[in-house]
Amino acid sequence: MMSRHFLTSLLLAGIVLAIPAPEVFGAPEAKVKGPIRVTSEMLTADNKAHTALFEKNVVAKTGEMIIYADTMLVHYTEGSGEVTRIDATGNVRLHRGTRIITSREAVYLAAEDKVVFTGDPKAVDGENVVTGTVMTYFITDDRSIVEKSRVLLKNKKEP
Repeated sequence: MMSRHFLTSLLLAGIVLAIPAPEVFGAPEAKVKGPIRVTSEMLTADNKAHTALFEKNVVAKTGEMIIYADTMLVHYTEGSGEVTRIDATGNVRLHRGTRIITSREAVYLAAEDKVVFTGDPKAVDGENVVTGTVMTYFITDDRSIVEKSRVLLKNKKEP
């Protein structure tokens, strides 16, 4: 017979796959609709701490967005399993359409509906590039703040 903690760990994997994800680019939606599929070489669930640690080659995919990282630590509430925070570390890359954000770390804070990128964050869309020390994206407001920003915007040539 399987232990309760083993079953809880398996159920947690399903909860993590169904968490809402931030809409980092595009239309100002509060959250991406649909499940997130998280794959990694290792998953360690800590039911007492209410965390799930995904390690080695972590890929989180939604219908419109992919996030890569070396590790992702997912924090969730007791009972409902609602995700409260996701810490992504090591070679973080977020892809959506032609847009890419890279950094060493990123934190999604569900209560504030924002993503904070640190560790040499860089956003690229085509030839346009934004860098800074900290990039904060407020999902609901579809607004960003970049500390110590440097921006390179390429003008499109008229036909």
